[in-house]
Formats: sequence, C-alpha cells, structure tokens
Amino acid sequence: MRKSAVVSFISAICMGVIVTPSYALDLSLSDAVERVIAESNDLKRANANVDRAQAQLDAVNANRWFKLDGTVSYSNMVNVEKPFSSRAITLPPELGGMLSAELDGQSISFEMPDNIFTAGLSLTQPIYTFGKIGNAVKSVKSAIKMADSSRELTRREVAYAGANLYWTAKMTDEIVALAQNDLNNARSARRRLTAAGRANRSNLVKIESDIASKEINLSDAKFNRDTAHRMLKIMAGIDLDEELILTDQFPQTFGPLSVPEKLESTPEWDILTEQINMYERNARSQRANAYPTLAATASYSYYSMAGDIGHMFDTKGSQSASVGVALQVPIFSGGLNRANATIQAMNAEAVRQDLDKSRKLTSEKYDNAIKQYNHLRGNLAKLEDARDLAAKAYQFSQDRFGAGQTSAVELADVSAGLYQLDMALLNMKYNILMSEQSIKKLAN
Repeated sequence: MRKSAVVSFISAICMGVIVTPSYALDLSLSDAVERVIAESNDLKRANANVDRAQAQLDAVNANRWFKLDGTVSYSNMVNVEKPFSSRAITLPPELGGMLSAELDGQSISFEMPDNIFTAGLSLTQPIYTFGKIGNAVKSVKSAIKMADSSRELTRREVAYAGANLYWTAKMTDEIVALAQNDLNNARSARRRLTAAGRANRSNLVKIESDIASKEINLSDAKFNRDTAHRMLKIMAGIDLDEELILTDQFPQTFGPLSVPEKLESTPEWDILTEQINMYERNARSQRANAYPTLAATASYSYYSMAGDIGHMFDTKGSQSASVGVALQVPIFSGGLNRANATIQAMNAEAVRQDLDKSRKLTSEKYDNAIKQYNHLRGNLAKLEDARDLAAKAYQFSQDRFGAGQTSAVELADVSAGLYQLDMALLNMKYNILMSEQSIKKLAN
C-alpha cells in the first residue's frame, strides 16, 4: 500500500511537469518595431542632438537681453617711506605766495586716504544690431529643424531595420518548417520502399543519401533560425533565454500601395534644405558684424575712502550714476567678416549641390522600390501556380515510387524542385514585404 502511494505521488509530479506549459513571448511586427525603436542607441543620440540644438537657441537668444555686470574693488595706496601710515603730502613755505596771507610762511600737510573701496553696476541693453543677433537666432532655429528631421530619419531607418529583423526571423521559421517537411517526405519514401518487400539497393542508397543531406539542411536551418531570433532579441531588448513566437504571418496576397506616385519630401531633403538656410543666415550674420550696434547703457558707482580700513564706512561715500545710448561702430577688421561670410556662402552652395543630387538619387530609389513591389507582386501568382504544379508532380512521383514505377533519383529530383520553389516563393514574399518597407521609409 505504501509503495503504491509513493508511485502515485511520483506519477502526479511527472504529470505536473509534463502538462506545465513553458512560457513564450508572443511578438507581433508592430511590437517588435516599437521595442527596437525604444532600444536604439542611434535614436537616443538623435534625441540628445535635438536637446543640444534647443540649448544653443537659448544661448543665442540670451544675447537679445540686457547684460548686468557688477564690480567691487578695494585698494590700498602704499606710502613708500612709511608703509603702515597714510600717504601725506607737505607743501613747502615757498608756495606761500600762492596761499592766503594767514598761511604765509607756514608748512601745510595734507593726509591722503590710502584705503579706497569701489562698487559699481553697469547695464547694457541691445536695441538694434543690424541683423547680427536676428540672423544668428534664425540659424540656430534651422539647426533645430535639422535635428528634428535627423531624428525622424533615424526613426525610419531603425523601424526599417526592426521590420527586416522580424521578417528575417519569420522566414527562418518557415525555412525550418520546409526543411522538416522535406526530410519527413524523404523518410516516408524510405518507409514505402522498405515496406514493399526487398528494396532495390540503388534506390535505398539514394534515399539514405537524400535523408542524410536533408538532415544537414534541417540542422543548418535551425541554426540560422536561432541566430536570427537571437539577433532580434538583442536589438529589441528581450532576454536571450526567452522563447519567441512570431505571431505575424507572411501574407498570402499583396494589394496595391496607397502611396504618392512622386516623392515630394523626405527627412534627408529637409535636413539639407535647413542646412542651406543655416549657412546663408550665418553668412548674413557675419556680414552684419561690420555694421554698428546700438545699445542703451546705464551705470552706478559708489566710492568710499579712509585713512585706515576700520573707518572705511564711517562717513557716506560718493555716488554717481549715468544713463545713455551707445553706438559701437567697427572700423577695421582686416576683412575677417567678409571672409567668414564668404566661407558660409560657399558651404551653402556645396549643400545645395548635395540636395540636388539627393533629390535625383532618392527619387530614383523610390520609383524603383515601387516598380519592384509591383513587379514581384505581379509574378507572385505565377510562382504560386508553379509551386502547386510542382507539389502535384511530387505527389504523382511519390505514388509511382510507392508502386515501383520510378526510381529514387527521379523522386529526389522532383522533391528538390518542389523545395526550391517553396524557397523561391518564401523569398519573393520577403522581398515584397521589404520593398513595401523601403517605400514606407521614404514616403511615410
């Protein structure tokens, strides 16, 4: 009785282990792309570039506002003859003629305070800079737009890479299934051959050879699948030990794309356009450095002097204040402003040439992607028909082989043809999907 209970307990544990499902992550195409985007270091760097460009705008805009400077100083006038006493000045009696009669013939001594304290504030508010600040601000705004467009370009590239990783991994899943089915068909043919009695030796050797090669093919397919899944996990930030189930399937049909016939704009074109604007505005800002600057000014100063530092603030010091308008006029800079403006203008022209080239190449790439999509989509039905005919031919060959009416060589040829068409059909669907992703990357 005790032995029966122990056996029952062990059996229950084993059943629990057997029926416990292993956890696997269901991953759709959209989820995979979002995960890859969230993990992309390139996109994080693009976001940082936008923040840096915004900080540059704040720095340039600060030049529009007033500057308030403060100064505090203390100095001690050293009497060389008596370093620790105040500086004294004595007027000789010979100067009596210059003095009043009461002081005639007397020596007069003046004590100069040797501790001097000064505090002051100065305020400068630009009024009109003839384009120096305005063009600099517009230039940085162009840089911000460039950073935004660069971020969008990076996001599209990362999304395309995520879709590529997903469909590549899905294709390896399908290839494993095709290789497994191909191997199963070969093993089924061997069972038919051996079940019919004494097998023809040449047929048996051929089938054994095919089974061995197809086992290797299946092993390679599984290795490629594991590699593709591992790469997808790394780029999507998924634990490498977690099993993936790719829920999106290859479509059976592909409809026409609702995209514009002609490419009107891309993030790359936006980047180059704003780069031209940035250089041109920088050139205008450099030219404006040769123009005057009109600013409002205000200042306040406080002075206090004493013979020793302990009595520095015993009496009220003197104060002064002023307000006014200043016009700063540059006279000569050695041609620096003109040279810098010329450099910026040349940079703008070089980028303009790059923009023209990009428009031609990208438009051609876009047109070719649409043509490729339509071309592959048009040939898909023909390839599917060819694959179905190959499947029927393989079924006929299997039946004839089972009846002893054909050789293993013919069966292997028909099987290889079917496998090649299955692979071609799968590869065509992958190419159609990636052509669609290429179009979205450019025109989305």
